[in-house]
Amino acid sequence: MLPQGFLAAALAAGIKPSGKPDLSAVVSDRPCQWAFAGTRSAAAAACVERARVLYASGAPLQGLLVNAGNANAATGEAGQQDNAQMAARAAQVFRTQAALLTASTGVIGHRLPMERVEAGLAQLPAHWQTAALAHAEAIMTTDTYPKLFDRTLSTGQRLVGVAKGSGMIHPDMATMFSFVYTDAAVDEEALRSAFGGIVARTFNAVTVDGDTSTNDMTAVLCNGAAGEAEMSEFLVALEALMRDLAREIARDGEGATTLLTIRVSGAASELEALQAARTCAGSALLKSAVNGRDPNWGRIIAALGRSGAQLNMNKLTVAVQGTPVFAGLPLVYDEAAVSQSMRAPEVIVDLGLGTGTAQGEAWGCDLSAEYVRINADYTT
Repeated sequence: MLPQGFLAAALAAGIKPSGKPDLSAVVSDRPCQWAFAGTRSAAAAACVERARVLYASGAPLQGLLVNAGNANAATGEAGQQDNAQMAARAAQVFRTQAALLTASTGVIGHRLPMERVEAGLAQLPAHWQTAALAHAEAIMTTDTYPKLFDRTLSTGQRLVGVAKGSGMIHPDMATMFSFVYTDAAVDEEALRSAFGGIVARTFNAVTVDGDTSTNDMTAVLCNGAAGEAEMSEFLVALEALMRDLAREIARDGEGATTLLTIRVSGAASELEALQAARTCAGSALLKSAVNGRDPNWGRIIAALGRSGAQLNMNKLTVAVQGTPVFAGLPLVYDEAAVSQSMRAPEVIVDLGLGTGTAQGEAWGCDLSAEYVRINADYTT
């Protein structure tokens, strides 16, 4: 159930060849304060470029519109005009006072089928509901299941978050779509100030395949319908919610069978801890070893060595599924038992860098032959 004042709608507009739902919207009954982050790709799509302009203007939002099946990226001025037209038409149909964010995901290099988009927009108001599941399903591309979590504050305000992402995932903000809706009233300046750090510790700590998309974005919309929230509690809840969504993106990586969690402690700084964790989570060699249930800790140390984080090799520690395998020197351990323990839904690697007190965490997944099949057949 969405927070107070929000409604969602979704339908199949014929954008996806599969005929599955591909157009959805969430609209508030009043303008919202918001925070945003988008991909740093130099080939950013029209929706991301427009979002940056809106964000810099300080203008409020009243909701968002998402299409799946077409990225509207690398489509030039015509693609930008299509995106602007879609936003303007949606604002007319939904009768909003403030602007709507737009988000597109799918195949790069094709213009939006505007006739289908506009026909779908006209039908969306007939599908308004207070549940968020249909919206979460309609934003999916190669995801195998919808990603949806919520939190409730001690003062009653609620946060509901959805996300999509399965492939073309690597830390560079945002490596997917994620949208959080809340009826809490918050200080927008404080929210925006904290948002970058939250993103760094959540969505930018996810990697599936080392590729970053042209369309990735995340945003949180706060309509204040349930009154003012205590800011520190709100930020803790927001980060916890985004962390849950980030882990599910990694768990649902294309072809994945195992969630890979890298936990780093003893780093010189949080930045270095995250850097080390992300490098290990993104190592194709380590991801392949996880798929083969091989506790080859040499691949972990190799990834750490190129991560850019400071290491004290005399104090460096490595543990796989709770079993210490390295502590300044190789340790004797039962390799068969550790391999068996890696057949769990989640493989956890704990690393102590021995250079400080900072910590960080990143999430990835194993690398399977299925990943190649999915991406070899993506447009065919």
